[in-house]
Amino acid sequence: MKEEKTIDKKLIALVSNSAWSVYNFRLDIVRFLMKEYDVLVIAPDDEYSELLRREGCRFISVDFNNRSENPLKDFNLYRQLKKIYKSNRPDLIFHYVIKPNIYGSLAAASLSIKSVAVVTGLGYSFAKHNWLYAIVHFLYKKALKHTEEVWFLNNEDAGIFVREKMTSIEKTKVLPGEGINTDHFLAATKPVNHNGFTFLMSSRLLRSKGIAVYADAARILKRRNYNLHFELIGFFEKNHPDSISEEDLKKWEHEGLITYRGFAKDVRVFLEQANCFVFPSFYNEGVPRSLMEAASMELPIITSVNRGCKEVVINGSNGYLCNPNDAFDLADKMEKIINQSEDERVKMGKNGRALVIEKFNISKVIEEYQRTLRKI
Repeated sequence: MKEEKTIDKKLIALVSNSAWSVYNFRLDIVRFLMKEYDVLVIAPDDEYSELLRREGCRFISVDFNNRSENPLKDFNLYRQLKKIYKSNRPDLIFHYVIKPNIYGSLAAASLSIKSVAVVTGLGYSFAKHNWLYAIVHFLYKKALKHTEEVWFLNNEDAGIFVREKMTSIEKTKVLPGEGINTDHFLAATKPVNHNGFTFLMSSRLLRSKGIAVYADAARILKRRNYNLHFELIGFFEKNHPDSISEEDLKKWEHEGLITYRGFAKDVRVFLEQANCFVFPSFYNEGVPRSLMEAASMELPIITSVNRGCKEVVINGSNGYLCNPNDAFDLADKMEKIINQSEDERVKMGKNGRALVIEKFNISKVIEEYQRTLRKI
């Protein structure tokens, strides 16, 4: 499928694993780019594709499963992207997440099209040094040598790629996360919560995100006779090898540990009703958007001493850091928040918003895009 360029405007393409992720994580970037460029989004089709078109950008659907480990299906993604790139000839392509980073970068290089790879986190394939890691390592090394730049969301991820020679330090750039629109995620007056003190966790429903740890911490605190409410929002990834089971979730609900609210298109309603945000991840994170959203809306945060997560919390200032995969330490940190005065929690929330504005505001990420666009 070919999209016609607007006369005198260069074409910038954004390639990701879903239209949802582009709309929810990068809409401000899309809007910024459209001021000077034609913008083409390439991703699997979903309900957010039409929303992107309404914003004024073009959309081309590709068919791939980001969880597939089948080389033939992955080669098909390479062929699809190469065909689209050849027809549309973008002037620059931004690739996001692992398969677009690898196969998109290779497809762009085969046509001498400049590209930038954005590593949004190391993810599941880097969790163990097994055959999957070996393949991903080899493919990343092959693909990234053809890119203009390689972007990371934290220094630790960048360090791993450079030390293991998957890319060079000369190409490396570390962004302040993917940014957050602090005007959109703005604290409102909290409604009266009749459920008692409420903790909230928002996450993909993966075991390494710490959902079982959250449930165990809830069990520990309930045995200490606190009147507490533990909410969870997020979506299942049924084909993901690390996904929690629906049976586990039903068991935790039956025990009265967690109230599962399903997937939320707008998390602000839930953030407004919570007293504290919890994210005990031991996943290979970039910088979790959920933490930036919660801090921007002036919620105290508890998260693990884990790459990407610890960047959003100054321990004791806007929340607490807990040990990864340790329900007892998480429960202790949650108990600290419970026993604070309302004024202390309000101060923590304001400290968190100040941190996000200073460090993760979307304007800082847009500046990095501007620098790269000027250079390339």
